[in-house]
Amino acid sequence: MFGRRSNDPSAPRPAIPQQPVGAPVPAEPQRAATPAPRAAPAAPPAPARVDPIEQTRRHSEEYYDVKTSVFNALIDTIDLTQLAKLEAAAAREEIRDIVGEIIQLKNVVMSIAEQEELLEDICNDVLGYGPLEPLLARDDIADIMVNGAGTTFIEVNGKVQKTGVRFADNAQLMNICQRIVSQVGRRVDESSPICDARLPDGSRVNVIAPPLAIDGPALTIRKFKKDRLKLEQLVQFGSITPDAKAILEVIGRVRCNILISGGTGSGKTTLLNCMTGSIDADERIITCEDSAELQLQQPHVVRLETRPPNLEGEGEITMRDLVKNCLRMRPERIIVGEVRGPEAFDLLQAMNTGHDGSMGTLHSNSPREAISRLESMIMMGGYSLPTRTIREMIVGSIDIIIQASRLRDGSRKITHITEVVGMEGDVVTLQNLIVFEITGEDANGKIIGRHRSTGIARPRFWERAEYYNETEKLSQALANSEVLDAMGRTMGEANA
Repeated sequence: MFGRRSNDPSAPRPAIPQQPVGAPVPAEPQRAATPAPRAAPAAPPAPARVDPIEQTRRHSEEYYDVKTSVFNALIDTIDLTQLAKLEAAAAREEIRDIVGEIIQLKNVVMSIAEQEELLEDICNDVLGYGPLEPLLARDDIADIMVNGAGTTFIEVNGKVQKTGVRFADNAQLMNICQRIVSQVGRRVDESSPICDARLPDGSRVNVIAPPLAIDGPALTIRKFKKDRLKLEQLVQFGSITPDAKAILEVIGRVRCNILISGGTGSGKTTLLNCMTGSIDADERIITCEDSAELQLQQPHVVRLETRPPNLEGEGEITMRDLVKNCLRMRPERIIVGEVRGPEAFDLLQAMNTGHDGSMGTLHSNSPREAISRLESMIMMGGYSLPTRTIREMIVGSIDIIIQASRLRDGSRKITHITEVVGMEGDVVTLQNLIVFEITGEDANGKIIGRHRSTGIARPRFWERAEYYNETEKLSQALANSEVLDAMGRTMGEANA
């Protein structure tokens, strides 16, 4: 049993996976799992479903009052401990039956479509993530941003738009946040108001709660597509050309050390997932992440995740701890989800000591800035090394920098494939293999551009390509990229 409940409507409930997260419930004892004798006729068949987001736009305050009343009656009727023993489909069907009878007994006047929507909403509140469920079900949404109980935004096709999705109150939103983070053994409350977590599908979750969030809990979900993207699909989306894709495949195949650079939302993690497709199935890969979101398909993968401190402020495991430990686990490739601190030093050491083909991402706006960011992060670790020594370490460790960007029209492009060549004096020298040039925009505001080769016929990793018998594929891709530039075709024309 769940015990007595608080009469305070704002009091958050414990984060128990089977606990409902709907409107506040009065402190009354639970009754049996079976409701009163079912004399009411069965509800008519449900009509064709409407888009839940569009349906929510038409909900009035009266709808939410009815939903609260029906939800409270449902909680008074069912025994949640017995409901938790049922499978998800059976539990949902049981809830739908009982809610249908409650609607009949209360003489609620609703259309069939509204009744179906109410049934689905209450099932989501009891068993799922409440109003977030219809958003999570859509594969075209990249980000879900909840700014308090009454405001929810989504990102679709690179553009942010407001939805009509809302929560009953901040207490319901907070309970949903607690339910999400508790699934990965984390917590969010006033004493620990900031939390990173993930959904079962790997989607990244960030929660910041009051008192830090003034207008109610702020929940941000970075969704990932259910089907893992591949480089071929990036070509279809216009992010790269077929020849640039071939160059990336060779880079991954010949075990170059890769750094993927880009701003927030530019597609770094997606690109990192795509690049791992070139890794052989017999290699041992160890991933280190703050929230495990990489989706590698190889059979020999060890996934490591950082851990925040406990209530006493102890037990924290940082990214640097993970990177240092995985060096003792006989890795062949080390993949760091995001480099953001002193762990950059340990990653560079690993890349330079026999772990070729390692990869990582970091936030920066250009390949040149990525080098400066690496220097800064190494210095954050307290190493009193000369600047030249740090740069020599970077040159000896990083082979390729891939720059990903989100353009002003919302599209995501790979704008640079850049080699780290060496040093001239105290300056790290870079050379671009492929760059993206903007040539204009169409009538709809979509940016038109092209990927072109810079004319480098023999990149620095040519000897690696010879060792892995990939020189023919590499030279052909570079030559075709030069032809593409000479013909002056746009991305759209090239893909057609």
